[in-house]
Amino acid sequence: MANHEVNVAQFGKVAVLMGGRSAEREISLKSGAAVLDALRRAGVDAHGLDVGADALEQLRAGGFDRAFIALHGRGGEDGTMQGALETLGLPYTGSRVLGSALGMDKLRCKQLWRGAGLPTPAWALLGSDSDFEAVARQVGLPLIVKPVHEGSSIGMTKVDSADGLQQAWDAASRYDHTVIAERWIEGGEYTAAILGQQPLPLIRLETPNTFYDFEAKYQANTTRYHCPCGLAAEREAALQHLALDAFRAVDARGWGRVDLLVDGEDRPWLLEVNTVPGMTDHSLVPMAAKAAGIDFEQLVVRILAATLDGEEQP
Repeated sequence: MANHEVNVAQFGKVAVLMGGRSAEREISLKSGAAVLDALRRAGVDAHGLDVGADALEQLRAGGFDRAFIALHGRGGEDGTMQGALETLGLPYTGSRVLGSALGMDKLRCKQLWRGAGLPTPAWALLGSDSDFEAVARQVGLPLIVKPVHEGSSIGMTKVDSADGLQQAWDAASRYDHTVIAERWIEGGEYTAAILGQQPLPLIRLETPNTFYDFEAKYQANTTRYHCPCGLAAEREAALQHLALDAFRAVDARGWGRVDLLVDGEDRPWLLEVNTVPGMTDHSLVPMAAKAAGIDFEQLVVRILAATLDGEEQP
């Protein structure tokens, strides 16, 4: 739905859900504040709600007509809040319960992609009793250790030898009981924002850090974002198509982001789906939207407008 077709009065009273209790709380508060400000500038009757234990009571009592989810991480991006909003009968932005849960679960997302014939790096589950030497042989070195249910690169460590796996598992397991070791792919890192049924221009990420970690995402001024991404149009279109296939495979919808790598032999490897990507001043979806001629205010209105035309609903 294009912006000029939207009468913002149709939105009614909108709750912008932010904060929450996940490890990504501070980033969510920044995303939510940016979304709230943009919606208000567009004339939307929007109200911020820092999600706590009484969030459902506040939503029920507040007379809200729909919700814009700006929650990152567990409790907001994993299907939990989506299911609660469906119970309340409140339309909301972004992926529904299944897509949200799969997008938040890196392990099951990768299993689904592999089953669908989509390329994703090899991996193995890690536990305190794992044979780390065997994992290193199975997955290959170097590799990266990740908590399965965290975003923003929280708890992730690159490992160059089997000796480093114990420490990396210790770091990741502080955030999650499920941890994977994934083959490290050396190559270009790209992200594909999805808006509605369309992939936006790809962004190529460049950081002097070991990888695009939390510091590179939210704090560093040394991270470079290339949009246009520098690929030939035909190659960019092929990667956009792959990203859209990956997005749809996990039943994601509405808007989101797919991260991928392209190795030295020009083979793409899917990393993860973000069903509620960041909306801060460092964030990638607004950057890609701007390259497509969509400013931030238009972007948030378009995301919210999908709750009117049924794109987000069954």
